[in-house]
Amino acid sequence: MSRKVKNLTEGPLFSKIVLYTLPLVATAILQLLFNTADIIVVGRWGGDTAEACANSLAAVGYCSNLCALLITFFFGLSVGSGVCVAHDIGAGHEDEVQKTVSTAVITALASGLLVGVCGFVSARPLLVLMGTDAAVLEEATLYMKAYLCGIPASMLYNFCAAILRSKGDTVRPLLFLSIAGVANVLLNLVAVILFRWGALGVGVATAASQWISCIATVIYMMRMNDCCRIDPMHLTFHMDKFKRILYNGVPSGIQSLLFSFSNVLVQTNLNTFGAVVVAGNTAAANLDGYIYAVQNTLHMATVTFVAQHDGAQKYGRLKRAILYCSLSVVVVGITLSSVVYLFRYPLLGIYAPGNPSVVEAGCVRIGIMCATYFACGLMEAGSGALRGMGRSLTAMIISLLGGIGLRITWLYTVFAWWPKTPDNTFERLRVLYFASPLAWVLTTVMLFLFTFITLNKKVKAQKLHAQDLAEESPAPAAQN
Repeated sequence: MSRKVKNLTEGPLFSKIVLYTLPLVATAILQLLFNTADIIVVGRWGGDTAEACANSLAAVGYCSNLCALLITFFFGLSVGSGVCVAHDIGAGHEDEVQKTVSTAVITALASGLLVGVCGFVSARPLLVLMGTDAAVLEEATLYMKAYLCGIPASMLYNFCAAILRSKGDTVRPLLFLSIAGVANVLLNLVAVILFRWGALGVGVATAASQWISCIATVIYMMRMNDCCRIDPMHLTFHMDKFKRILYNGVPSGIQSLLFSFSNVLVQTNLNTFGAVVVAGNTAAANLDGYIYAVQNTLHMATVTFVAQHDGAQKYGRLKRAILYCSLSVVVVGITLSSVVYLFRYPLLGIYAPGNPSVVEAGCVRIGIMCATYFACGLMEAGSGALRGMGRSLTAMIISLLGGIGLRITWLYTVFAWWPKTPDNTFERLRVLYFASPLAWVLTTVMLFLFTFITLNKKVKAQKLHAQDLAEESPAPAAQN
């Protein structure tokens, strides 16, 4: 095993998980801080009046779930490439890792260009289809087009970051993201405050920062000297590796795609409440996004640790890795949710100063999400465990039935039938938001049930294989 590649299947397990996860947590928080800077800048200085600022903030909010819908499937493929790399590292097949890396880079470039071009062309029709408020439609379209110009870079960065994390390196993605994030904040201030571009300025700054992080990551990986190195002169597409990436990544991508689709349906229903509620939801979603982002780092850790241990067939440590990650995600989720809920009013006030209506609308979302967000983290940990064991299709099916099917059913039954009066706006909002916690709980139970069924099957198969080898071994000669 190359010294540059970390074997996570040996040594103290819990400390390895902590050391692996901490840079991921810092990366997630930094990324959200930079996204928060986008929202704060446009919410405070996106227009000459409080109403104009709220409209700019809403324009960004209208696009968030739609942008995620366009890109999330291909980001799922990056998960597949990471699982393949981690599994081969655990099994000691470094020659196979190089082939996977080369194929993953080509896949990332092709998918990034495809999504960027298609999204740019269809931005306005999609926003109209979602029922975007006419007052912010043009600004939302400009923001979305600017944002999509950075998608090819974002796609390549995510694939490369997944590869680095699969070999145990979570520090470099953090470093490159930090550099890009600082540039993002500075460009935000220039574009929004100096040039008065509003939501468009945020989109331009975001796209530019995505290119910075991508270029820095690729340059670093070109200079590495281990099996995960990128060699641009010898990039080769390997169909067998592509099929393996698809096998592990397509279910993840479809799952993420359909989750994003259900989010778009929620956003479409939310849009009927008006720009003020959308602005409040945008601010609150950014806040509870911190909770999700930190919990999601434990999902990434679960995928990597489980995949390496599955490759090495060390199922006892694999079971403990799942347990440690699951307990950690519960503790982190409850702690962060409590902090956000306790300080919800001053935190939301940062996004929309002098606009109490936006703050009150945001508090409705926070009240529902913070009480239940630990269940979302457990759901991600269970999904990560199945993916790490090569059961990405199972994770997808469970998520379709529980996480997505239930949300959509809820939207078109309970929420659709709920009485609509001028006095029950926040009551209907709570009903709308409550679809997510129900889906998380149901999906979590199903995911962990199948996780341990899969693990027990692997353990039994390993024991049977060991017995077969023992029976095939020649018996020692009898001594006189």
